[in-house]
Amino acid sequence: MMSPRTRTVSLDIASRLEMLETVQTVLGHVIAIKHGNRGNEKKRVKVSFVIHPKALEVAVLDEGPGFDPRRIPDPVADENLLKADGRGIFFMRSFMDEVEYSFPPKGGTLVRLVKRL
Repeated sequence: MMSPRTRTVSLDIASRLEMLETVQTVLGHVIAIKHGNRGNEKKRVKVSFVIHPKALEVAVLDEGPGFDPRRIPDPVADENLLKADGRGIFFMRSFMDEVEYSFPPKGGTLVRLVKRL
């Protein structure tokens, strides 16, 4: 039985290895609920997928306080290897061809990712 705080995100994808990157991208966006909105259920996270002829574009907009992506610690540095958090941005940058951050005037963070096919 699920608790009132439980949320489910389901994917039904082709059994191809290149789809692992898509799964990782979606996971990164689900983490926006934890980090971007700090678990505040009154705040929203908007996720959009745009399928171009030769690319997949994903945009995630949260309503959180924002952050400076340049100040995120390097997760592969020796002092961070055993930490439980801090790998989401690293994975997005590793798996996607483009990762862009913007910070709308009304607040929140917009992350735009592109994976060329």
